[in-house]
Amino acid sequence: MLAEHELDRFKGFDIIGDIHGCAETLKRLLAKLGYSLKSGVWRHQTRLAVFLGDIVDRGPHIREALAIVHSMVESGSAVCIMGNHEYNAVGYCTPAPAIMGQEYLREHNNHHNRLIAETLEQFAAYPEEWKNYIEWFRSLPLFYDFGSFRVVHACWDDFLISEYLKRYHSNRVSLEFIIKSVDRESFEGKLMDRLTRGTDLKLPAGRVITSRDGYQRRFFRTKFWAEDPETYGDVVFQPDPLPEDLVDRKLSDDERENLLFYPRSAAPLFIGHYWLQGKPRPITSNIACMDYSAVKYGRLAAYRFDGESKLQADKFTWIYVNPPEWREPEPD
Repeated sequence: MLAEHELDRFKGFDIIGDIHGCAETLKRLLAKLGYSLKSGVWRHQTRLAVFLGDIVDRGPHIREALAIVHSMVESGSAVCIMGNHEYNAVGYCTPAPAIMGQEYLREHNNHHNRLIAETLEQFAAYPEEWKNYIEWFRSLPLFYDFGSFRVVHACWDDFLISEYLKRYHSNRVSLEFIIKSVDRESFEGKLMDRLTRGTDLKLPAGRVITSRDGYQRRFFRTKFWAEDPETYGDVVFQPDPLPEDLVDRKLSDDERENLLFYPRSAAPLFIGHYWLQGKPRPITSNIACMDYSAVKYGRLAAYRFDGESKLQADKFTWIYVNPPEWREPEPD
């Protein structure tokens, strides 16, 4: 595993978005980026791969995708942060303390069962291997600040991250922290929700958004980079559209106050999580989302970062996912 002080030996970084079990596409992308397979590990002589989490769930080759990423991290040719799906897996497979009144940290209800179904099925014959991966997930950093750029799975919140570092003195979590994070109103719960799922606003009373599979939401995901937004439509950032009558609804003062803003003067930031489509490009001059719906027959994307302060469209590269690796996703 790579020590922090060893980062200086790399001349560039390749930031790679959500894989979700698309191992065959990942191998093609790594080859396109100039990585080669040596002694069972994908390596580059001068560059470091940076994975943004969500390696597991949904796709057809989850076990192989994990093996590729894990071997790269352990050998020092990559780093990987925790996505909400790794966090979910830890909670799903970790028994809850008796005082919580539930069997596992993440309840085994129908929705949670569906989200992790492919992963558990593909590891059914390898229980010890899966147990080891759960331990590895618990050790993953929540974020990295490389100085010249930052990575987090869904949202960078300076206040929460600074407070977290004051309290825990690390970018990694402990089992005690994960147990506390089950309470969504706790500091730990708010931090995990913000960093791995992003920001949101509550819909007006009684209103819901129904996704394509019938799952109902009472919140909608929001941009954390919108300058001077006035309406719901100015801040919505999710695959499912808002009801038409809410697009032009004015943001209240309280709603505007609760929105987060990542300033243009801050270091370039790379996120995953959001199921974008189309040709990869920066969201703003200093924010790029690398999740281009790989497991939804989209693209597995990477950004080749070489120290620039303003992100450039021509630094993106990608591989289209072949139809056999496609699956219609469940909502997070």
